[in-house]
Amino acid sequence: MPILQREGRFKFDLTAGDFRSGNSQQSSPFFFQGTALGGLPQEFTAYGGTQLSANYTAFLLGLGRNLGNWGAVSLDVTHARSQLADDSRHEGDSIRFLYAKSMYTFGTNFQLMGYRYSTQGFYTLDDVAYRRMEGYEYDYDYDGEHRDEPIIVNYHNLRFSRKDRLQLNISQSLNDFGSLYISGTHQKYWNTSDSDTWYQVGYTSSWVGISYSLSFSWNESVGIPDNEHIVGLNVSVPFNVLTKRRYTRENALDRAYASLNANRNSNGQNSWLAGVGGTLLEGHNLSYHVSQGDTSNNGYTGSATANWQATYGTLGVGYNYDRDQHDVNWQLSGGVVGHENGITLSQPLGDTNVLIKAPGAGGVRIENQTGILTDWRGYAVMPYATVYRYNRIALDTNTMGNSIDVEKNISSVVPTQGALVRANFDTRIGVRALITVTQGGKPVPFGSLVRENSTGITSMVGDDGQVYLSGAPLSGELLVQWGDGANSRCIAHYVLPKQSLQQAVTVISAVCTHPGS
Repeated sequence: MPILQREGRFKFDLTAGDFRSGNSQQSSPFFFQGTALGGLPQEFTAYGGTQLSANYTAFLLGLGRNLGNWGAVSLDVTHARSQLADDSRHEGDSIRFLYAKSMYTFGTNFQLMGYRYSTQGFYTLDDVAYRRMEGYEYDYDYDGEHRDEPIIVNYHNLRFSRKDRLQLNISQSLNDFGSLYISGTHQKYWNTSDSDTWYQVGYTSSWVGISYSLSFSWNESVGIPDNEHIVGLNVSVPFNVLTKRRYTRENALDRAYASLNANRNSNGQNSWLAGVGGTLLEGHNLSYHVSQGDTSNNGYTGSATANWQATYGTLGVGYNYDRDQHDVNWQLSGGVVGHENGITLSQPLGDTNVLIKAPGAGGVRIENQTGILTDWRGYAVMPYATVYRYNRIALDTNTMGNSIDVEKNISSVVPTQGALVRANFDTRIGVRALITVTQGGKPVPFGSLVRENSTGITSMVGDDGQVYLSGAPLSGELLVQWGDGANSRCIAHYVLPKQSLQQAVTVISAVCTHPGS
């Protein structure tokens, strides 16, 4: 996606660690990476970054712009200095162009990304990590008790530096009939006429609650003699479809599902993976998945995972195994947002997020957000907001305490790419009270305006002199006014019992007298 930021907003990101790609042909050099972007007037965004390692230095500068109905675009230039596996030194530049456009009327999402490497000397940190200038990465076909000849899965030749790359992604909604998508990349290199080409077409849909997708991909890579074709099928079936019972969100069995993933490539290799997953707990914030499968390469494989999403972060544990290894893993992740009202902890942040502000309303659940509740001050963060579209943020009033009330529990925001936007809620913290106000033994006039003088909260007199107040203090002074003259207003003093803080609504009476009487 094009790189954009809301006007007046600044964002930065710092990363340091070992480079680990999982490729046996590469080392794990320590690196530092920093990026920053700022929103400018007229829908422009300026951004830059750097990537530093022992044998690699790169700097990037770019500019993005929101084009409104025409989509969004960004353009950047990267300058890099590299030292490769043969100790040769190189220097080069890369220009990158990004464009994206969504046509909501037609249900079409269009994204185009083009890279052009202007000199032969441009390399990436991934290239510098290779231990040799040229080499293969192999996989092995497992057959019974022995391994057959290796299969080439990756080839690199650093003498063929990347020249230009074009990537295209298009998806089209078919409304009730699912959606189609096509993705493709074409990569050219210096010093060779060979190129990499990959594309995938797919179809996704659902039927009576069963979700499924079909895909076909084709891959041609430099240095690998045979093209690879892969046909894939994914199916997910909710348990309530299998049991033929009506779905209820409160039932853990109805929230469970069975899944199947199957693939076959042009080398005759098959793989399949069947599993069961779902969610547990009242807030549905504990997810689990157990799977078992088989591959032509490594024989049996399986895994079991659980992930708990809480207000201040997520905790995940997992167990994976195959014929060669068993491993246990865990992860703890979260986010921190600093803002003018302090610091708010959250689940892991996305590129675009919403800061929810409901002062004093602690422990309130956010509707349609798993595990997200406001903190003790009434703040929360909703990560992964949808850009350039209305995001509906709603407080679950059923989880509010008796001393919390809100004028309107729904807020809508439209964030730009990479923004942190605020959703404000007008909260009232105090007692909910229904006070019958009388003057001279009779109810005060219907429709009179009422104000509690210490807090400024207002209301109106209903039938029989009844006044409903939310967020009221335990004791206060009500000014009741039904006209302009001194004889058209009165003051009522009230005192509520302390147990009112635990009651849904406290009902009392108060006598209203003219000022000075």
